[in-house]
Amino acid sequence: MSHNSISRELSFPELLRFAFPSIVMMMFMSLYTIVDGLFVSRFVGSDALSAVNIAWPLISLINAIGIMFASGGSAIVARQMGEGGAEEANRSFSLIALANVLIGTGIATLCLIFLEPLMSFLGAEGILRPLCSSYLNILLRFAPMSLFQMLFQSFFVTAGHPRLGLGLTICGGLGNMILDYVFIVRFQLGVSGAAMATAMSYCIPAVGGLLFFLFLNRKGLHFKRPSSNLHLILDSCVNGSSEMVSNLSGSITTLLFNLVMLKLAGSDGVAAITAVLYCQFLMNALYLGFSMGVAPVVAYHFGAGNISFLRRTLRNCIIFIVSVSLCIFFIGITGARSIVGLFFHGGTVEELACHGFRLFSICFLFSGINIFGSAFYTALGNGKTSAAISFSRTFLFTVLGILGMSRLWGMDGLWLAIPFGEFMTALFVTWLAKSLRDDYGLL
Repeated sequence: MSHNSISRELSFPELLRFAFPSIVMMMFMSLYTIVDGLFVSRFVGSDALSAVNIAWPLISLINAIGIMFASGGSAIVARQMGEGGAEEANRSFSLIALANVLIGTGIATLCLIFLEPLMSFLGAEGILRPLCSSYLNILLRFAPMSLFQMLFQSFFVTAGHPRLGLGLTICGGLGNMILDYVFIVRFQLGVSGAAMATAMSYCIPAVGGLLFFLFLNRKGLHFKRPSSNLHLILDSCVNGSSEMVSNLSGSITTLLFNLVMLKLAGSDGVAAITAVLYCQFLMNALYLGFSMGVAPVVAYHFGAGNISFLRRTLRNCIIFIVSVSLCIFFIGITGARSIVGLFFHGGTVEELACHGFRLFSICFLFSGINIFGSAFYTALGNGKTSAAISFSRTFLFTVLGILGMSRLWGMDGLWLAIPFGEFMTALFVTWLAKSLRDDYGLL
């Protein structure tokens, strides 16, 4: 696999070009949800937008499985490629893909079976309950396509074809936008139309990836008879546990946000925080895409023992992330009303969201370095450290912020819960970098 572009010592501009498709790909992935929110809020109503957010923790649970196998498995396969094991990498990739879809689909099936009690747990009552049920019933049935398209996001990069992955994801994103208009505006199918549009858009990168890895990339990374090393599944889960923890924790914190916001401001508050979380999702997609694009390069050269290149790359990545973080924070502070105005046409909900987004934007100063830090340790094969960062960022400190700061300062405290969590995690990442400096020799 020496022809693979991740084996080269890329300059930082080359590394950015290499990661760029992953950045755009993640932003289009985030648009799957955000475009749904825009159409739902404008053409169905704020109650429907609240229902979509209440349903999101279950969708995020399925996403967590796909992201875990994608990030953890791609790091392992890239490392095997760096060590010269092309045949082993193909068989490992095949086993990881099989485990991903079987486990994820099994969990989605259980969610469908126990959907009614799960909706009660999520807080979907009254008018929100049938809306939430319609949305979940459709998306959970398309779990296999969702799982495949997430897996292929990472493995297109590992296979050295990030632009192909980008092209398929752009097609999926554009398809989602067009179908949202058709199903929600033209056919007036409400939240069911939003779910149908998203589910059908999953199929484009999923089917494209299956065709590519089954038939079109026989000289590179491709599907073969799966490895019999079942321990590889556990290794992938452990190595990708940080990304899974991030999504699972996001489900729990979204649930807590919804429950606390329902008490403080009712369904209008849930709609407001939904719009703000959508914006966070889009802005963080840049960091996630950059980290996803860089990770296979890091894993390959770590497997090859090229420490000097890794040290140089890490320094440049940190400079890039800090610079982008300042820009995104500035956009959030100055453009809050314009951003929130995409979702709402004035009124109480828009005022709530606009005020909240200005406070919330503080988190963008710290989230980039936290996301990259977690992905970097995953690429080095240190899943435990990566998971500790993700757990601290998306669960521990955020939950402390939601429960503690909302009690102290009410609504403003709730808006500041995630900035508090990101800041505390940034301190933790800094401490870890100093503690593990001698283990890797990268700082």
